[in-house]
Amino acid sequence: MTVQAPDELASLEAGLDALELHEEPRLPRWRKALTTAWPPVVAVGLLLLGWELAYRAGAKPTYALPSPADVGLVLLEQLRDGTFAEAVSTSVSRGGLGFLIALAVGTPLGLLVGRVRAVRRGIGPILSGLQSLPSIAWVPAAIIFFGLGEAAIYAVVLLGAVPSIANGLVSGIDQVPPLYLRVGRVLGARGLTSARHVLLPAVLPAYLAGLRQGWAFSWRSLMAAELIVSSPELGLGLGQLLDQGRLLNDMSLVFAGILGILVVGIAVELCLFAPLERRVLRRRGLLLSG
Repeated sequence: MTVQAPDELASLEAGLDALELHEEPRLPRWRKALTTAWPPVVAVGLLLLGWELAYRAGAKPTYALPSPADVGLVLLEQLRDGTFAEAVSTSVSRGGLGFLIALAVGTPLGLLVGRVRAVRRGIGPILSGLQSLPSIAWVPAAIIFFGLGEAAIYAVVLLGAVPSIANGLVSGIDQVPPLYLRVGRVLGARGLTSARHVLLPAVLPAYLAGLRQGWAFSWRSLMAAELIVSSPELGLGLGQLLDQGRLLNDMSLVFAGILGILVVGIAVELCLFAPLERRVLRRRGLLLSG
């Protein structure tokens, strides 16, 4: 039996919520883009200005604190010979695959912990403990167990991301009104059908927050693993690029690697999670279209 009542109820709630929102005058696209872009541009400009002033004031020796121009030249050189693009591509592919695996493991685990009391009593505290454990603590164990290979890197990524995704889903399940589940049972939604048509739509905002946090944990775990797990067979990632800069005592290269890590994190947030969040809020009447 197809369950449609929860979806219809959600649409009705979204419409009622939208009535409470005040329509704002629509701005031209160029003006909206300018309004969105200027705060981060100004913030970055002030940061670069402070950096340049500290460099010129001699706050640190030049080998420890290069100028923004020096970092830009090293970054340009890395881009020209393809080294930087290779590092970004390797790390992004590892991070993406690791996150997808964590998603496939963390989602059913979160549903199980959230819905079965005995499992929650046994595994819930462990998940919370794993989430608070720094990911770098798993690197030595992963190297000993898996050796210097991709398996060690992915193990660290999964141990960092899975608890965040599962705990986000559990938190969302705890906030679902019991009435939703009762209505679903009355309409014949039980077991996996209830989870698919009632539970997951209801926990979507919290689940999305868990996914966002899971990606942040997986990306940080990946960088920690790449910094330590180093082998010619693994190729060059952003973490290995940072380690190269450390070994060469080249702070400009280190800053270039940090910049790459930061840019990837911002790009994933702006291109993936922010649009998903806007879509979810819009469908629930919490954000106006346009």
